[in-house]
Amino acid sequence: MMAAAAMLFGACCEKQCDTINPTGVVMDNILSRKSVRSYNGEAIPDSVMENILRAAMAAPSGRDWRPWSFVVLTDKSQYDSIFEGNHNMQKFKESGAIVVICADTIHMGPTRDNPDGPDVAQVNQLWRDDMGAVTENLLLAVEAYGLGACWTACYPYAETMAPVKRCLGLPASVVPYAVVPIGYHDGTTQPKDKWDPSRVHNGRW
Repeated sequence: MMAAAAMLFGACCEKQCDTINPTGVVMDNILSRKSVRSYNGEAIPDSVMENILRAAMAAPSGRDWRPWSFVVLTDKSQYDSIFEGNHNMQKFKESGAIVVICADTIHMGPTRDNPDGPDVAQVNQLWRDDMGAVTENLLLAVEAYGLGACWTACYPYAETMAPVKRCLGLPASVVPYAVVPIGYHDGTTQPKDKWDPSRVHNGRW
């Protein structure tokens, strides 16, 4: 349903149609996001996956360092190695793809004090913030295409990170932040209403 809404909104924009409320489309997409844990194994078209990753990379980034990289897995023979440290993830083996969202904790570039200087290795203190934004963008894009996904934590658990780093050959400075299965599903999973006005404090705590 959300994929159809997105297509309709795009078509109307081309025709300068004002019958679709863009705010409503965006809010519906956000509030419809849910964690899907069961898939039918259908492959995801390359064009769809590219657009999902394009949306992920549109996330904000501290100092615009963009520490993210993505490893896209579609060969199910790799899944056992990825899931080695977390057997609870075996239920995701019928997903159409698995995206391992990675962060490089070291940034190569000029320093803030010497912006015209040479590239220097710098510890990125903000990579965790960036990766949370990247992952949420990816999940919302998945929802927009009518697909399902589940954010499964990899970082900071050594037992889950180690097999992923080993299987994928990640460089020493690169952290596997999250493992996200994506796939087509039967639509039975419903979003949770998490709105809680008691969490809102006006003026001060």
